[in-house]
Amino acid sequence: MHLFTVEQSNRTLPLVRRIVEDVVAQHRRWREAILELDLVASTARPDDPRDRAEQLEREAQLLARELDGYQRELEALGIQLKDRRLGLVDFPSEMSGRHVLLCWRLGEPEVQFWHEVDAGYAGRQPLFPELVG
Repeated sequence: MHLFTVEQSNRTLPLVRRIVEDVVAQHRRWREAILELDLVASTARPDDPRDRAEQLEREAQLLARELDGYQRELEALGIQLKDRRLGLVDFPSEMSGRHVLLCWRLGEPEVQFWHEVDAGYAGRQPLFPELVG
């Protein structure tokens, strides 16, 4: 597993930001397709044509495959996608000899937070770059 320094994380942000922007946009479209599919399915009568529902189902599956592709791109870089809706990613790192995660969310100018591996987003703490290896 590749461990990132704060500087390495921030150097990857231009690429990561573009991928995560795509993830958030695609996730929104996927959710809209799923919501519309649920609506169409819940209001359909037995004699209604299934064309719209089938189209929405295909669209949702295509969007889901694209989202999985974006996630694989991030994983190939060694970055963990944590939340598709928020655009939240973690960079594996090390601090004081223990594994931690550097945390970045779409909209933040740079990596500014970290958390313990088992703490998650709620456990984010401000980052002091001089403490990260």
